[in-house]
Amino acid sequence: MELLKRNSMISEIIPKHVRIIPRLDIKGSNLVKGVHMEGLRVLGTPHHFARYYYENGADELFYQDVVASLYGRNSMEEIIRKTASEIFIPLTVSGGIKTIDDIKEVLRCGADKVALNIAAIRNKKIVRQASEKFGSSTIVVSIEAIKETNGKYLAYTDNGREHTGIDAIEWAEEAVDLGAGELVITSVDQEGTGSGFDIDLVQKISSRIGVPVIAHGGAGSTRHIVELFKSTNADAVSVASLFHYNLIHNKKVSKEVKSDEGNTEFLKMNRRYNKFDLCEISHVKNMLLDDRFIVRD
Repeated sequence: MELLKRNSMISEIIPKHVRIIPRLDIKGSNLVKGVHMEGLRVLGTPHHFARYYYENGADELFYQDVVASLYGRNSMEEIIRKTASEIFIPLTVSGGIKTIDDIKEVLRCGADKVALNIAAIRNKKIVRQASEKFGSSTIVVSIEAIKETNGKYLAYTDNGREHTGIDAIEWAEEAVDLGAGELVITSVDQEGTGSGFDIDLVQKISSRIGVPVIAHGGAGSTRHIVELFKSTNADAVSVASLFHYNLIHNKKVSKEVKSDEGNTEFLKMNRRYNKFDLCEISHVKNMLLDDRFIVRD
């Protein structure tokens, strides 16, 4: 008990290292974004956004193939290769990765880490096998959680559409026991809303496990990100809409898209999406520094 008390006191004194990870949801050749992981609107070309984030202080990037489960495979090899050849921060790739060979191929294309969701739930042994073969730091388990009416969090798959009946908190603990070196926790309820993170969900998981937790879903302002790190043990935050809409509004990225691969009406409207503040990664990091968190320059 005394040791726990001392560790708690030390954690209050020693500033915490945190990471900012832009998330890019990809459909075909386009960057897309929805609400509650549905109703996808096309925002632009992934590489233009990724390049901007890299040049402006992103710590890592997270690529999610959002139609991988529909087609039964990850189809981002070309995008991964292009990103890895020009952008020199860690890249995590998720979506449609089902086997050890799939993992090997994505890593061969240039990804640094692979995030598993459906494959890990359907075949839990793959988490252990992959962590033993490629190293636990390479294997991430992604959990999409929805809060039920009884207050319990359940894990879902297929962008929050497929019910598994699995307790999300228990699954997080089991995934770490199987060898996952990191977890991405998405609140499907909050995702794309700009109304803030599900602090309760993130803290319930991050306080129980001994590997880094990346929180995703709900960031609408810098204040939400600061609140997350102050209120939970999360090590990183994965952000999409908050950064994407800022770049579109300020015309800092190209709007070249293939119009046959999604809803492009948002780009044609050329207006701000008012649920989200306009902010840069540098602004977020400066706010975190003001609150005594440690961030990479």
